Amino acid sequence: MAVLISGTTKKTMNVMAKPVGPACNIDCDYCYYLSKEGLLDYDKKCKPKMEGDLLEKFIKSYIEQQNSNEIVFHWQGGEPTLLGVAYFREVIRLQKKYTPKGVRVENNLQTNGTLLNDEWARFLAKHHFLVGISIDGPELYHNAYRTNKAGRGTFNQTMKGLEALKRHNVSFATLTCVNNLTGSNPVEIYRFLRDVVGSTQMQFIPIVEPKSFAKTAPQHWRSEEVLFDGMPELDPRHPDSVVESWCVSAEQWGQFLCGVFDEWFSNDIGLINVPYFEACVETWMGRVNPLCTLAPMCGKGLAIEANGDVFACDHYVYPEYKLGNIQTSDLDEMQFSPVQEQFGRAKEASLPSQCRKCDYQFACFGECPKNRFIQTLEGEPGLNYLCRGWNRFFKHIDPYIALIVRSMGYEVHKQINSQAMRIQL
Repeated sequence: MAVLISGTTKKTMNVMAKPVGPACNIDCDYCYYLSKEGLLDYDKKCKPKMEGDLLEKFIKSYIEQQNSNEIVFHWQGGEPTLLGVAYFREVIRLQKKYTPKGVRVENNLQTNGTLLNDEWARFLAKHHFLVGISIDGPELYHNAYRTNKAGRGTFNQTMKGLEALKRHNVSFATLTCVNNLTGSNPVEIYRFLRDVVGSTQMQFIPIVEPKSFAKTAPQHWRSEEVLFDGMPELDPRHPDSVVESWCVSAEQWGQFLCGVFDEWFSNDIGLINVPYFEACVETWMGRVNPLCTLAPMCGKGLAIEANGDVFACDHYVYPEYKLGNIQTSDLDEMQFSPVQEQFGRAKEASLPSQCRKCDYQFACFGECPKNRFIQTLEGEPGLNYLCRGWNRFFKHIDPYIALIVRSMGYEVHKQINSQAMRIQL
C-alpha cells in the first residue's frame, strides 16, 4: 500500500511467502494449493524450495523496498516447517543483515502443526514468531478432511505440536476451515478452540471452491458454472453441484457466523479476538474494513512462490495473474503496478446492482472476488456465492455491533467516511 503522509509516500507491502511451494506432509481434501504443483511447472524430480541467493534477494527486497518502521514477513505453504529449523535460522540471519536501525521485523508462520516439537518451539519463542495453527475443531471434524498421505487423521499430531508451543510460551492463533461439516456446528467448534485449544485469536475461513478450481482461475469460470442465485446446483449436497461436496453452503456460513458471534458476544468480548467481529466494529464506526476480503479494495497481499514467481493474491496463483519474478522485476514495481492496481480496484468496480443497493455494502463490498461466481436473479454476474450467508450474519449482528460502538463512545456510521475511503482506494 502506498499513501501520501506529510508529503512523503509511505510504502508498505504484504507478501505471503511460500518458500516450500505446495509441498506438504499431509493431504487435506479441500486444499486449494496442492494442485498448484502442476500449474507452476515445478520439477517433479525435486521438491520446490526457495534457496540461497533467491531467499536473500527476497528478504533484502522486501525490507529495502518498504519505508515502514514495522515489516512483517508471512511464511506459508504448503507446509513451511518441512524446511526445518535451520532454514529459518538463515531467514533470521538475513533479516538482521538487511534491517536498518529503528525498524522492527516480525514473522508469522502458518503451519498444520504436525512437525512442531520442542526444538521448533524454542526457536519460535526466541524470535517471537506468531504461529498460525490450522485446526478444524475436535478430532471428529478435524480428521474428516485433514489427513496424512495414508489417509489417516492428523488431529493427534497437531495437538502435540500445540502442546510444544504452549510449553515454550509461543504466541499462536488458530485458523479453522469452515466446511460442510464444521459449518453446521459453530458453538461446538468455537468452544473447543476456546476451552481445549486455548486459542485467544480465531480465524475462520469459508471453504468455497468450484469443481474446476484446480485449473480454472477466478473470473475465468465456464459459463455453465455461473448459475443464478438460489439454484439448487449451488448446494454442495446436490448431485450436480457446481462446487465441491466439502464446501460450506451460503446458508451454513451465515448460520456458523451467527452461532459463533452469539457465544462470543455473551461470554468473550475483550477476551477472544475473532477478526471478523473486530473488523465489523471498525466498519460500523465508519472506518475501512481492515480485512482484505471485506474491504472495498483488494490486491494488497501478493504471493511469492519458491521459484520467485509473484502473483496478484494467494487465491489467484494461476498463470493469468502472474505479475513477474523477483529475479527480473522489483517487488515494489509489481505491488504498485497499474495491473495490480486495476486488479484491486476491480473488486468494488465490478459489484452488481444487487450489492450496490444492499444495506450492508459498507461491511462487505461483495466479499472476496474469488467467490463471485454466481449471477443475480436479474442476470448480472459477479454475485458472491456466500452472499445469503453474509447478509444473514450482518442483519443478525447489526444491533449488537451498534451497541458495542456506542458503548465505546462512538457514533454508528453504516457507511465508510469519504476520507477513509480515499486513503483505502
